[in-house]
Amino acid sequence: MEPQNTLPISPGFSIAHQKVELDIDLVARRLKGRTEITINPHSKDLKIVRLNCRQCDIRRITVNTKPCPNYIHEDPYGKTTLPWKAGVHQHHMLRNKIEAHLKNPPEGELVINLPKSVKIDEENPFTVPASTPLAPRSSVGLNSKDDLPGDALSARTAVEQDLRYKPLAVQIDFAISNVRDAIQFVGWEEEDLRYPHAYTKSFSNPGGVCCLFPCLDDLAARCTWEVSIMCSKTLGDAFSPPQSMALSNTRNGVNGVHRDIAKAALDPFQSNLSAEDQALEISVICTGDLTDEVDDHSVPAKKKSTFSCNTSPLSARQLGFAIGPFEHVDLAEFRESGEDDKLGQNAVPLHGFCLPGRAEEVRNTCFPMAKAIDFFTLEYGSYPFSNYKLCFVDDISPAIIHTGYLTICSNSLLFPVDIIEPLERTCRQLTHALASQWMGVGVIPKEPTDTWVVVGIAFFMTDAFLRKLFGKNDYGYRQKQAMDRVVDLDVSRPCIYDTGAFVGLDLFEAEFLELKAPLVLSILDRRFTKTGSASGLSRTISRVFMNATVGELANGAISTAYFAKTCEKLGHAKLESFFAQWVYGAGCPRFRVAQKFNKKKNVVEMLITQIQAEPPQRDLEKDTFMRDVKEDMHNVYAGPLQPVFTGPMTICIHEADGSPYEHLIEIKEAVTKVDINYNTKYKRLKRSKRQKERIVTAGGADYNPDGNDDVLLYCLGDVLQSEEETQQWRLADWSKEVEDQMSQESYEWIRMDSNFEWICRIQLNLQGYMYLSQLQQDKDVVAQLESVQYMASQKTHPLISTIMLRTLMDTRYFHGVRTAAADALVKHAKEGDINWLGLFHLEKAFQHFFCYNDSPMPRPNDFSDRAAYFIQCAIPKAIAKIRDSNGRSPIRARMFLLDKLKFNDNSDNEFSDSHYLATLMEGLSQAMASRPPLGPDSDSDFTFAENDGDDLRFHRSCLEELDRYRRADEWLPSYHNILSRAALNSTKTLSLAGIIDTIPTQFIQYTRDGTADNLRLNAFSNLFDMGLGNSDAVLRWFLFALGTDPSLYFRDHTLHILHKYLGTLAIGLTASSDHQQNQQDSLIIEQESSSTDARKADLARRTTVAGALAALKDEVKDNETLKKGLWTAITSPTLSLKEMRELLDLCKLLYTEDTNMVLVLKYPHYWKCRKIGKGKLQFTHTDKIRTKPLPKRVLPPPLPPLPPQPLPLTLPSPSTERADSISGTPLSAMAPPAQRKPLFKPPKKPSVTSLGNEGSEASSVGDVGTGGKTPTKAVAVEGEKPKLKIKLKVGNAGARLGEGR
Repeated sequence: MEPQNTLPISPGFSIAHQKVELDIDLVARRLKGRTEITINPHSKDLKIVRLNCRQCDIRRITVNTKPCPNYIHEDPYGKTTLPWKAGVHQHHMLRNKIEAHLKNPPEGELVINLPKSVKIDEENPFTVPASTPLAPRSSVGLNSKDDLPGDALSARTAVEQDLRYKPLAVQIDFAISNVRDAIQFVGWEEEDLRYPHAYTKSFSNPGGVCCLFPCLDDLAARCTWEVSIMCSKTLGDAFSPPQSMALSNTRNGVNGVHRDIAKAALDPFQSNLSAEDQALEISVICTGDLTDEVDDHSVPAKKKSTFSCNTSPLSARQLGFAIGPFEHVDLAEFRESGEDDKLGQNAVPLHGFCLPGRAEEVRNTCFPMAKAIDFFTLEYGSYPFSNYKLCFVDDISPAIIHTGYLTICSNSLLFPVDIIEPLERTCRQLTHALASQWMGVGVIPKEPTDTWVVVGIAFFMTDAFLRKLFGKNDYGYRQKQAMDRVVDLDVSRPCIYDTGAFVGLDLFEAEFLELKAPLVLSILDRRFTKTGSASGLSRTISRVFMNATVGELANGAISTAYFAKTCEKLGHAKLESFFAQWVYGAGCPRFRVAQKFNKKKNVVEMLITQIQAEPPQRDLEKDTFMRDVKEDMHNVYAGPLQPVFTGPMTICIHEADGSPYEHLIEIKEAVTKVDINYNTKYKRLKRSKRQKERIVTAGGADYNPDGNDDVLLYCLGDVLQSEEETQQWRLADWSKEVEDQMSQESYEWIRMDSNFEWICRIQLNLQGYMYLSQLQQDKDVVAQLESVQYMASQKTHPLISTIMLRTLMDTRYFHGVRTAAADALVKHAKEGDINWLGLFHLEKAFQHFFCYNDSPMPRPNDFSDRAAYFIQCAIPKAIAKIRDSNGRSPIRARMFLLDKLKFNDNSDNEFSDSHYLATLMEGLSQAMASRPPLGPDSDSDFTFAENDGDDLRFHRSCLEELDRYRRADEWLPSYHNILSRAALNSTKTLSLAGIIDTIPTQFIQYTRDGTADNLRLNAFSNLFDMGLGNSDAVLRWFLFALGTDPSLYFRDHTLHILHKYLGTLAIGLTASSDHQQNQQDSLIIEQESSSTDARKADLARRTTVAGALAALKDEVKDNETLKKGLWTAITSPTLSLKEMRELLDLCKLLYTEDTNMVLVLKYPHYWKCRKIGKGKLQFTHTDKIRTKPLPKRVLPPPLPPLPPQPLPLTLPSPSTERADSISGTPLSAMAPPAQRKPLFKPPKKPSVTSLGNEGSEASSVGDVGTGGKTPTKAVAVEGEKPKLKIKLKVGNAGARLGEGR
């Protein structure tokens, strides 16, 4: 998508209503249709109506029922090839042909000149029909002022402007014989065994919906709709001969190959369908309310479904439909009994649609949706439409398409009851799809730069519901993860306001906006709550939806200025600085805090320093290389670095009495000094349970926790406290000096920004035991994660390993904190003084939770406890990361992973263990890859360290286990083939490390057509990661699949693989196997070329886009396979215009422009003549070609002209019995007429040398028809009258008699 900075210029009219009728032939992939557009002129001088219309064949246009032959239609899909033999160096010539159609917004392809007989008359505004109040939201380009509350230009003004002139009715008849874009057909190929269905693609970018029917392809062009779709009744009817025979020899618009439909009718595809499948009824799921469904009287095998969208105007991009044998699931059955009475008429009908056999998966996946839609309705206002539908299909990209009333989702989101891994992720995606019906479909951004408002509010609503569904701990955990990621990514980036104009540039732009925008709104919500607004930001969002409903938001479009003004009005606060820093400003602040307790003043003195230094130059990465290139091409620059972020911050000090005291300060400068009053008048009283027990036991008394009157708060992490457990688990404790220091502290710990009001990173110089107190006593998950992150950054120490182990063992902690503690133990699994303590603790914890008592043998899996399941996956993942001083995984870790994989037992578990097994498989391969590679003669020459224990038998056992699960997945596929993908990833890891030989066929076999798309993509990705993309055969096959595969999902992901491969070449990450082996053996390789220029070029290709592109061009300049494959993919009839643009952009980066036209002439072929018999000869082409021109033929001199012959006075009668009409003399007695020269010479007997026996080749036949010296003699056939009868048959298709010239 090209960056869009301004809205389109007003077309001079607006659309009030549009009616669309489509007759879709699903088998032939073609359609015919009619659309009737009601246009409100803005001027009496309107002469031209410009619409968007692609891949359509216009049949007829009328304006107010009057024919309109004067129109111009320029289809960009008719310009997607060059009419000569071109290549990648002529990419600019092809792009120039379609450049006008790649703009955003695109130029109108259909220009209608209104007939002179059509007059635009003024209309009395007081006689406007009642249906016209919907017109203001359908207006386009009214050039209105900023739509702030109280603006002089109201929606009423827009109504009057639209309704000054009588509307025009433009009717267009069209047909599409080659559906290349807009509709995705799945399962209609004979070799595709999936249930046939079709659906509309994503229309989020311009140029999509206009490939389906003529319209105004603009998000702001909103109107009411009536959509009628005609299709077959059942699957059997869809493949019936009467419908298919008329479409013989058409071109398949999905894969671009010819298909003989007539032949398919004689041997129909429904033979692959059972009688039950043939009887499946085809349903139409479409935007709007189903108002009518009737049978077609002309074609009994068809039906017509009509949908109406009259309540809320929509743009053409917000329409969508799906056609297929869908099953219906009533998702409203999951609504609680009391909710219907509570909601009343606001209870929204909720429907789910899926392909046959997946209804239970829909119920399992979508059960929270009823609760979500009720929550949104009560919290933010009524649902903008009358019903909500979810339809699940195959091959969709992206995974979710947002349309009015309807969300089209990928079947990959569905999961059965026994799969628990994707629950949170999928629930978040579907909830956001529902929230987008309010903000995204119902309300749209006014400008592209206002996209952050729509994205932020939709995800803010999503997070609000998930907080209610999953709890505060899960919400806080995900907020903390999102904040850390934003701080890491928001370096040298534009602000979120500017990012909206580049959302379609790369996936990262949208992902970054989806990450930061809701975080900005969440901190704004917290500031609202602190100032006294109990409802926070929810009240503002509700007001936005209400204003959009009543028409205060012109065209339902929201701007940043309007949103800021509404927030200030309802929040009773000035927000100029907030929006300047977090919306119009870029970057995130970093704080360094120093604190000191002043006993004399009884205050805590704090020095808060804000660090905003220039970020260091980062190295390019292969995964993000193409994103950096695109941003460089489109001038996406970083926002100005802000010296200071200002605003309120809450500081929470937990004083010695155990009470938290919150203090609100204001950050105004780069360096802020504050003195915070101290409240406790006595020293530290609190002790941990372990400290109390040890102190009392040392005094000779029994410890009674219930009878202790001291201040002792209940704290987390107080497990494994007994002496026996301490010895068994090798636990450490604070030294006496540290405990004395702890007792002298005046506060337990200090926490900055305790209310999560900043997106920042804070470095606080607290003591380690203060972070321990925060970890054990603070109930906030964010505070606990901050403590774990601090301890994970410290040096290895037995005490830190003990703290992390107790955190892992305490089941009261949130599972995210426990998994973070398990990951932190990896750092403490080292040799030396600590003696692999972290590894011992991880093994001991796994044995305690998941193995038999005092045995490493794992118990049968039980995933009924989700938190325990996450821990069971996290511990092996952490153990796989452990390395010794040489960078190798210890034998204990490898044996642990192998045993858990070998003895895994899931027989009594009601849940699938596929994700858990995949974790073990990839962890084992990573651990094995850390050891040196085996030599070519491993059986005899390989030696091992004396204490290594990793012999060939262990090595083979690991490979057998990995292969066993791969083969098992082929017989009984796992969820999304996760075991096969894990096996391929493991093979790649071991191959790169040199542990096993690289065998390309192990991966290529999974790239064949018919294999699951996710498995094919995984195999291709691994092939390129191993450097096999440099192979001509692999690259040729990959580019062929990219250009011809009918799956949109597959093509999108193969393009990402290609980008990654080019990034690898650009920054020079490709390495030979010899280099990898030398690197594994810790040898030092010195480069012979050590010149300064070479070093500078190598540094430039790794750090600058220009240097990397220069290196990339040099890498691929001689790669003819890449050139031919790219150009073949670009000119493929399968790709859409958007995909063509992506590949043309690659050619622009890789190859220099060469404006030329190469003409290719074929050499003439010699002819062969074959005698068939009965006077018939057959001429055919031979493979022999003539490369030399024939000698110039000397024409014989022309014959002298014949003397003129006198015309006969009388004409002979045709009958010999009739006498002459004048003299009465019989005709036989008349004198014969004058002798005339015959037109043909008498035929002669053909020579033996010319023809010979039947089927022999003549020696002089090569020049027949080419003007040779020895022309072939005609064959004489004996009979009563001499005549010439020669029948020519062309042997090869397309051969012509004169082609040999």
